[in-house]
Amino acid sequence: MTAAFATLPEMSRGRLFPEEGSAHRSGFQRDRDRIIHSSAFRRLKHKTQVFVEHEGDYYRTRLTHSIEVAQVARTLAHTLGLNEELAEAVALAHDLGHPPFGHTGEDALQLVMEPYGGFDHNAQAIKIVTRLEAHYAEFDGLNLTWETLEGIAKHNGPVVGDVPFALAEYAGRHDLELGTHASAEAQVAAISDDIAYNNHDLADGLRAALFTLDDLRALPMIGPCVAAVDARWPGLAPGRREHEALRRFFGLLVEDVLATSRARLAEAAPANAEAVRHLGYPVIRFSDATFAELKVIRGFLYHRMYRHWTVQRMRRKARLVVRELFELFTQAPELMPRDWNDCASLDVAGRARVVADYIAGMTDRFALQEHRKLTDPMVKG
Repeated sequence: MTAAFATLPEMSRGRLFPEEGSAHRSGFQRDRDRIIHSSAFRRLKHKTQVFVEHEGDYYRTRLTHSIEVAQVARTLAHTLGLNEELAEAVALAHDLGHPPFGHTGEDALQLVMEPYGGFDHNAQAIKIVTRLEAHYAEFDGLNLTWETLEGIAKHNGPVVGDVPFALAEYAGRHDLELGTHASAEAQVAAISDDIAYNNHDLADGLRAALFTLDDLRALPMIGPCVAAVDARWPGLAPGRREHEALRRFFGLLVEDVLATSRARLAEAAPANAEAVRHLGYPVIRFSDATFAELKVIRGFLYHRMYRHWTVQRMRRKARLVVRELFELFTQAPELMPRDWNDCASLDVAGRARVVADYIAGMTDRFALQEHRKLTDPMVKG
């Protein structure tokens, strides 16, 4: 049953460039499909989640992460009576703006772009879907609905204070009401991101042998899941043991969000989707107890995985690659492909933004290849 506060496609605020509707798909379904068929979405296949994509075939990439987030988002949205297609579209698009090497690449780009308006992957995602994807005859970008654009821009909450340059630039011509919360569907996409990465980062850390399942026994939530599996299946093969424990942990997170969100929605009783935006607080969230326990788990991951020396070495290499590519291309724009190198006539800030767009669109492997071609005299390029 559709909830009163669900976002209805027939009530959409529409697209910046008006288009005829589809006889077979809602506006949010078309958004989802355009995102899936975009070049930026395909590039996520070779972009870092935690481990650089060449480090192993089974680690999550930004693409597999985004698919997992979308799966969780559909489940939550369906169960809460929300619009599944909108939640899925926001979930699939939420990481489109990530540069190569994940958050390390983002930090490196933010540092070099600080004098020119900074760099933020959420704002970059908006720039990609409104401008940089250039496939359609009548408009730049994907011409997504207002609701999907709002969800991409605000799924982590209102954007206040210093608005990232790329987002401010677009919002100047298409008001996304950055100061309010997003729809319940966008909030579902955001918390689905948390559920997905908390679960799969543990899985990838186990696969990389950075810690063992027994190391997780002392942690809240996941520890009892390990104990329950061991009690039911003593001597279970390691791979099955890990999977059974993690799927139970995953289920706990989903059930907690559903129970907490139902209670908050019942208390707030928003009359429609617009009322959700103006409550002044998010309605889709973890319980306080689970949020506190996840902080402990994230602290464990921070010390045992994100700051592990092998991960740190690759992070250092990634920062070096991004910084040197930026310096090379800003000093010599002619080194970029023809579609990009016409920025030589721009001022310093304009040129830097074009270079940042070009680097942000790179996959891990392409960034490494370009860096080697431009810095290693023994490599032809």
